[in-house]
Amino acid sequence: MENTSNLHSGPKDVFLHLFNIVTFYLTIIGFITLYIQYINAAFPDALNYYFQSIAGAVRISSSILFISVPAYLLSSWLLAADLRVVPQKRDFKLRKWLLYFTLFISAIIIIIDLITFIYNFLSGELTIQFFLKILVVLAVAGAVFGYYIWELKREDLNSKVPKMLAIILAVLTIVSVGAGFFVVGSPATQRNRRFDDQRVSDLQNLQGQVVNYWTQKAIVPAKLSDLQDSISGFRVPSDPETGAAYEYRIIDKLNFELCASFKTSGPDVNQPRSMIYSPNDPYSQNWAHKAERTCFDRTIDPELYKSQLPVVPVK
Repeated sequence: MENTSNLHSGPKDVFLHLFNIVTFYLTIIGFITLYIQYINAAFPDALNYYFQSIAGAVRISSSILFISVPAYLLSSWLLAADLRVVPQKRDFKLRKWLLYFTLFISAIIIIIDLITFIYNFLSGELTIQFFLKILVVLAVAGAVFGYYIWELKREDLNSKVPKMLAIILAVLTIVSVGAGFFVVGSPATQRNRRFDDQRVSDLQNLQGQVVNYWTQKAIVPAKLSDLQDSISGFRVPSDPETGAAYEYRIIDKLNFELCASFKTSGPDVNQPRSMIYSPNDPYSQNWAHKAERTCFDRTIDPELYKSQLPVVPVK
């Protein structure tokens, strides 16, 4: 039999334990971040709601879980197999240090979480969003603390509990990541949404150029190609996906229309599209659209954009 009286942790043991704990921390961060973003999407805050940032955080968290969970489960399986062969390795200092450090972090998170909860409760700022986020952090930290307390005390190396927890973790990961397709859409939907964001950005750019053209010449351009300027370097953008030209139509001497075909529905689709363009309130610019060809009517306010030339009628 192998003499285990002088066992010490070798490079393989150090690598596996460090790799296991790092992937575990990544998994915990991924779950907490993912569910907090789901709460942000399900209970939007009118003062702090940015769908694109939520979608981006969901994609990052999902990517972390896709990689970290399998890596954590694999390293855990390798460590468990090694411990069954050499049970004395349960007493390695590195292993115990990492387990107790994880317990310490979990305990601190639980205490801070509860302090934050009580503080906000006493301040009268306990909203459903805040309560659910506190609950997520508390549940995750509590589960981690409970598991590692059990891991330090258990003596049966053939216990089925780790295997059952591994299955639960794998299923929970699949369900959690899959929920993201309903919250932020599939990868194809996300790609279409980014194309639509670029279309809106292009139309905003064209709108600004049309208004600038009017202030310089007291007339809106007859066609979009009139906006191209070799000195400033401005080139009229086209649809980022199809390469088709954006539609532009003159309504009268102070009104024009810009149109594009969108693939997804943007926010505030029920708001009116017509508005007076004002540089003093850029957030009031309405670019709401559905997944269809959408036109935006714009009216230049001559009191805001005073031209040096007399206004002439459109021919």
